[in-house]
This record gives sequence, structure tokens and C-alpha cells, in this order.
Amino acid sequence: MDEAPPGTPRAPAPAALFLAFLAIAMQGFGGVLPFARRTLVERRGWLDAEDFIETLALCQSLPGPNIVNLSVVVGSRFAGVKGALAALAGLVGAPVALVIALGALYGRYGETGRLHGAIVGLGAAAAGLVAATGAKMALPLIRRRPVSAAPFIALAFAGVALARLPLAWVLVALAPFSVAAAWRARP
Repeated sequence: MDEAPPGTPRAPAPAALFLAFLAIAMQGFGGVLPFARRTLVERRGWLDAEDFIETLALCQSLPGPNIVNLSVVVGSRFAGVKGALAALAGLVGAPVALVIALGALYGRYGETGRLHGAIVGLGAAAAGLVAATGAKMALPLIRRRPVSAAPFIALAFAGVALARLPLAWVLVALAPFSVAAAWRARP
């Protein structure tokens, strides 16, 4: 059996995957991508920054919620089917119960003015976290391949955020060109 090089983190067991994705799920409300990156890359070291970006890119091209796809891919990569199921259960179990409870509370107290203000404030905070994570994910790409990555980041942003085109169309349109540029720029 080959040993991993020194400093390489060991593959997490299903229980560790469950707990990590449970922690990710319970930290975010309305979006956990920033917490997933922080946990998987910065805290646990299970993925490096580039591997996270590439895995997320794969997950964004699949149907379904990106973070759910990410949990399944990461869990599967490290512990097979058991890891995928453990990561998925950690990610969705507690939040589903929490949303059911919050839905019941909102049904009872939803007309309260302060509650509406709190929800608007949470939305603004979530938008800020997503923007900060997007910047963190773009920087390594731009530093590594400034000429080939930056135009595609800008075009994808313009297509989805400004022109409000469907993400799938933007991916289909940009993918052949971005793959060709990455192919040409490889060492």
C-alpha cells in the first residue's frame, strides 16, 4: 500500500464528511458556497483552491443545486458511495428540518414587520458572501492564467449577471472557447 506524501491530508472517512458538510450547512442560510470553500480548502485542506474551482465547475454544469452536487462529488471522491451519501446527508438533513420549523414559524408570525426586515438583511449578507467567494475563486485563475481566464470570467459575468442569459446557454457558448484557450495555455 502506497503512503501519501508528507503533508498530504488523509482521505476523510464518511463520518468526517458527514460532520464537515453538516457544519457547512448550518453556517449558511440562503447559500453555503462560501462556507464550503472555506471548510474544504482553508480549514480541512481536503481540496486545494484550484481543485475546488475545477470541482465546482463540474458541479455547476450538472443539473441540480451546485452545493448538493459538490457534496456528492467530494464525498464520492474520498469515500465512494458511503462518502457521497454521508456528505449529502450532512448537507441536507438538518437544514430540511430547520426549514420545516422556520416555515411553520413564518406561517404563524410572517406578518410581523421586523421579521421581514430581518429576512431582507439576511439576503444582503448572503449576497455579500457570494460576491466575496466569487472573488476568492477568480483570483487563483487570473494569477495562474491571466490572459486566458480573465476574458471568460468577464464574459460569463456579463452574460449571466448583466444580460440575464440562462447559465446553461452561457456555458455552452463559452465552453469550447475556454477549453481551447486553456489547452493552448497549458505548460
